[in-house]
Amino acid sequence: MGKGQAGLFSVACALLLLASGPVVAEYSNNPRAQEFVRNMVARHGWDAEQLMAVLSRAQRQQAVIDSIEKPAESKTWAQYQDIFITDKRISGGVAFWEEHAATLARAEEKFGVPSRIIVAILGVETFYGERMGSYRVIDTLVTQAFEFPVDAWRSRFGIEQLESMLLLAKEQGFDPLELKGSYAGAMGYGQFIPTSYRAYAVDFDGDEVADIWNNPVDAIGSVANYLRDNGWSRGVGIAVPAKAAAGRDTAAVNRSLQADSTIVALEKQGYSANMDLDQQPAGVVELQGKAGTEYWLGLENFFVITTYNHSRLYAMAVYQLSEKIMSLRDGGKA
Repeated sequence: MGKGQAGLFSVACALLLLASGPVVAEYSNNPRAQEFVRNMVARHGWDAEQLMAVLSRAQRQQAVIDSIEKPAESKTWAQYQDIFITDKRISGGVAFWEEHAATLARAEEKFGVPSRIIVAILGVETFYGERMGSYRVIDTLVTQAFEFPVDAWRSRFGIEQLESMLLLAKEQGFDPLELKGSYAGAMGYGQFIPTSYRAYAVDFDGDEVADIWNNPVDAIGSVANYLRDNGWSRGVGIAVPAKAAAGRDTAAVNRSLQADSTIVALEKQGYSANMDLDQQPAGVVELQGKAGTEYWLGLENFFVITTYNHSRLYAMAVYQLSEKIMSLRDGGKA
């Protein structure tokens, strides 16, 4: 992937047809794949033979099915701390920040998202680009689209993301058979699924390609753009430790992934912070950490982070990693 590749998708399709002769593959005769092709032709005017040539090279991945069907392991905040708040990830964040300081400063100025938050998300997602996933994206998406029950959410997700990935490849000039990502189809430094890629990825270095696999400049701008477009407020806090009174209202805890109350209302319900937060929207977050139960007041930006990954643990990992990275970079201790 690189500059001047606007026609690569069509070229790749043509080469497949010329080089391979008759297409004989699992998805060539798959009725659901054939329906998908018909819909792409009807909606986007694509060449059916070229598209089937691409799909015929996709491979069913049992490992994807196994990973998706395996019950999600429930982790505590203490376990998240062991995974994400580590010396290696903190020092790696400082090194990434130092290497890309000018780009991060430019992204912070343009989008209003602090550099430390951008760095921390890239650290949590892919260890600053070191672990972006080794699955071919087309394989993960056809597996989800065509190997799960037709009325299942996972199949609908796979079809939507497969359509977006193919459109993305055409728009950006990528070879759709070369794109790599996670077992779920998330891609690049920031692990964007294809619909998020098309909605939020930006060309941040001016080369006319939004490449979040090979170009950390685009990745930085894209993460910042995502958070800004999902409600990030410039200059507003993220989370603060809270005290929980003995007679607190437990119904207020972990109620939603939104700042669905106010500081004043939560104080009346038995949750307070040792600082003046005015009338900000907030929500109570309860976590089981290494030292026991923790209470936090999550502000609006905390819940913006949960739009990236729908988890309070994820948002807290990003927030605390960002603070540790900033502290070490400023000369403090991690």
